[in-house]
Amino acid sequence: MARDPNSKIRVAASGDLHCREDQHGRFRNFIKHVNEVADVLLLCGDLTDRGTPEEARTLAEDLSALRIPCVAVFGNHDLEAGASKQVCAELAKANVHVLDGDHYVYEKTLGVAGIKGFGGGFGRATLQAFGEGPIKAFVQEGVNESLKLEAALGQLETPKRVVMLHYSPIPDTCVGEQPELMPFLGTSRLAYPIDHYGAAVVFHGHSHFGSRQGKTPGGVPVFNVAMPLLAKTTPEQRFALVEV
Repeated sequence: MARDPNSKIRVAASGDLHCREDQHGRFRNFIKHVNEVADVLLLCGDLTDRGTPEEARTLAEDLSALRIPCVAVFGNHDLEAGASKQVCAELAKANVHVLDGDHYVYEKTLGVAGIKGFGGGFGRATLQAFGEGPIKAFVQEGVNESLKLEAALGQLETPKRVVMLHYSPIPDTCVGEQPELMPFLGTSRLAYPIDHYGAAVVFHGHSHFGSRQGKTPGGVPVFNVAMPLLAKTTPEQRFALVEV
C-alpha cells in the first residue's frame, strides 16, 4: 500500500560520527534509539575519522542493526585516505546509500538530495575566483558542488524533498566557531539551488562548535547536526528528528 503523501515522515539526521577502527559498538545505542523513533536516517558526512575501509567496516557493524533506510554523504574526513570507493563498498554492506550529487527516494514521497559541499565563505565575504590559480580552484570546487546539488534537486519529482550536506549553506549555523574558520565551513553558493528548487528542510554537519538552527535566505530551515554539537546541546538524543 502506497504511503499517503500527506502523512508525516520522521527524518532523523546526524553527522560527524568520526568512527575509528577500534570503536566497535560505539553507536549501538544511537542506532537503537533511531530505530525506535524515525522512518529514515540521514548521516551528514565525516562518518569515519580518517576515511579508511577499516573504519567504515567498524561503523557498518553498528549500522547493520538499522531497521530503517539510511542515506549518507561524505565529509572531508571520509576522503583523507583516498579510499572513498572502498569506504562506499563497506557501507553498502549495511545498506547505506551514499549520495554525491544524486538522490534517494523514500516510498515515492520523500526525495533526498545529497552532496558533500565545500567551503568558500558566506554572503558579501564569499571568496571570488580572482587572482592566483589555487584561489580560483578553491572557488571552483564550491561552484561544482553547488551545480551537483542543483542537478540532484532538479531530478526530484517527489511531493516532499530534503537536502543533506556536510558543509553548511548558511553562516547562522556556524556561529560559535572561530571567525577565521568560516570560509572553510561552507558557502552561500550551496543555498542558491536550495532556494531555487525549494526543500522542506536542510541538514548539515562539519561545524562542531556552531549553532543548531538557521534558515536560508529563502526561508528554508537548516539544522546543524554535527554529533559533537548535539552531544553538548541534547546529549540524550544525538540526532535531529524532524517530521516532514
